[in-house]
Order: sequence, then C-alpha cells, then structure tokens
Amino acid sequence: MSDSREKRYSKDGYKTLLASILLSSPGPLTLGIGLIFGHSSTQIADFVRRTAELMAIVVSFITFIRVTKHPEYSDSKIDEMERRANSLVGAIMCLSGSFMIIVALFMSSKNKGNVIMAFVIAFLGLLVNVFFWIRYSRLYKKNNNEILGTQGKLYGAKSLVDICVTSSLLSVILMPMSMISFYLDKIGSVLVSLYLIYSGVRLVINNRKGISLN
Repeated sequence: MSDSREKRYSKDGYKTLLASILLSSPGPLTLGIGLIFGHSSTQIADFVRRTAELMAIVVSFITFIRVTKHPEYSDSKIDEMERRANSLVGAIMCLSGSFMIIVALFMSSKNKGNVIMAFVIAFLGLLVNVFFWIRYSRLYKKNNNEILGTQGKLYGAKSLVDICVTSSLLSVILMPMSMISFYLDKIGSVLVSLYLIYSGVRLVINNRKGISLN
C-alpha cells in the first residue's frame, strides 16, 4: 500500500469508524423500546433516522475495511468504491428523510405519551455527534479520505438534527397535550426530514460530479 493510501486509511480512521458504530448501535434499540411508551412524530422520526444513520456508518466501515485488506486495488478502483459508498450513504439519508415526512404528516394524535427516554437519547446523541463531527473533520483534513469526510458531513447534519429533536421533545415534556408542543413536534420532525433529504441529495450529486467534500 502506498504512503498516500496508508495516510488516507490510517488506524485512526479505522478506530473512529468502529467507535461510531459501537456508540450508535444502542440508540435505535433504546428508541425502539421507548416507542412502547411514547409516540410523538419527532420520536418516531428520530428512531428511523438513527437506524438509517447506523446503516450508513456500517456501509462506510465495510468499504474502509475492504480497501485496507486489498492493497492491490488501484487508486481508480478505490475512488470508485468511495463514491459508491458515499452515494449509498446519501441514498439512505434521502429514504429515511422521505419516510419521516410521511410519518410527520399523517400522525395527528395530541397525546404523545412518555418521551423522556427519547429526549435523554437525543441529548446524549447530540453530545456524541458533536464529538465525532469534530473528530472526523480533523481526520479528513489530515488524511484527505473521502469516506471520513462524508462521515464528518453526516455527523455535522446529525448534530444539527439532534438540536431540533431535543427541542421538540423537550416541548412535549414541558407542555404535554398543548397545541404548542403539537406543532413544535410536527415542525421538528419535518425539519429533520428536509435536512436529511437535502444532505443526501447534495452528497449523491457531488459524488457523481466528483466534487470534493471541502
């Protein structure tokens, strides 16, 4: 493996991707259990989002592993693999965002149930996502690895989304059954959906054009 490729696919990148999977895995499971007690549209949207994002991280991790285990791959083949992985991540974001919009528009119940667990997960997720946003961004600037760069963009989007989610769920906790929390719940889930779709479409288009993630 060439020096430039070793730099792009460093151990730091591997460890960060693995840590992302390990820390992201409990989220969908915990939120899925939480749906038994609460059922706000933002909570359901967050469950779908975290599941889709976990799938996206796994796709990037598999691609990363394949490249490191096959030093005989040409640079053009690696570039193609990176573009495919990033396009798949973008497609996952678009699909999850579209599904979330449907959920937000067709859920009309004012009784959201207990969403405290979802709020705690969202708040902890915000802290973790900000950490990985900074971590991946630094690794991308250091190693110029497009997979790590995509993860940086993804975690940046996740951090902003978590701000919307925590705000919406907090309104449900503080003002249950109120029209304010009802509309904030709707607005929060729709904003999350639109941002994911926008990020996914932008990622797919830029990959096809070969535009850098900088």
